[in-house]
Amino acid sequence: MGYLAVAGLQLELGAEDNLSVVEEEIDRVKKRFPWIQMVVLPELCTYGTHTGMAVQLPGEVENCFREAAKKNAIWLLPGSIYERRDTKVFNTAPVINPEGEVIARYRKQYPFYPYEKNVAGSDNFVVFDVPGAGKIGLIICYDIWFPEIIRQLAWMGAEAIIAPTLTNTIDRDVELAISRANAATNQLYFFGLNSAGRLGYGKSILVGPDGTVIHQASAGRDIITVEFDFNHVRRVRERGLHGLGQPLKSFRDADITYPVYQPGAGAGAFAELGALEVPARQK
Repeated sequence: MGYLAVAGLQLELGAEDNLSVVEEEIDRVKKRFPWIQMVVLPELCTYGTHTGMAVQLPGEVENCFREAAKKNAIWLLPGSIYERRDTKVFNTAPVINPEGEVIARYRKQYPFYPYEKNVAGSDNFVVFDVPGAGKIGLIICYDIWFPEIIRQLAWMGAEAIIAPTLTNTIDRDVELAISRANAATNQLYFFGLNSAGRLGYGKSILVGPDGTVIHQASAGRDIITVEFDFNHVRRVRERGLHGLGQPLKSFRDADITYPVYQPGAGAGAFAELGALEVPARQK
């Protein structure tokens, strides 16, 4: 054991109600690849980026995904959706098991400020176990830029991290480099799944625990079927990259206290950076 067959759906979608399209794509990929155990979708793929489409969770939309997971006997990570919770809106990604049960909901820690307006950040971490395979951590898009989150999930036991993404800006190539670095420095699989079409620029990426790029998608529609080998993760962590670097062990064993993370450390040099806001037009 120790294997997990995953299908990532890089779909060409618009900023509209895509629920029926997504449901059909889930059914189609399981029919075409019956060996698939998990289906993953991109960030905000169901309704797009308008917070006015925020829904209650649990609720009708999530129930549609629960039914799709149960019908197809798959783990389903349906990307994320804006969730209205009390007076706040969160960017939330459910985790649904093959019985149709929601076992976790991850709320994005770092909304894409200053552009992702009126969306609250969270402080939750999600790692879940796929019996007989391994442990998976979940983040959303801009979270990948903050290595503290990735290291925390690795510390919690994550052997793979899935990052539903919606990037339609010119920094996608930078995100590909970050994805590879996150995989190598934490010795885990890293799957950054982006939208295509009018929503995103595609270029989804899967990186192995040794830093190898297993697949990088084009800018258009791409159905990415892969297999996570968690035994490979464990061997790389035990022996290092080609018998070389073992960064998790080194991090564990080093007697270092980082002042930036200590209570009362304050903003330090960051205090001089100014406000987090959209840049003004140059005169």
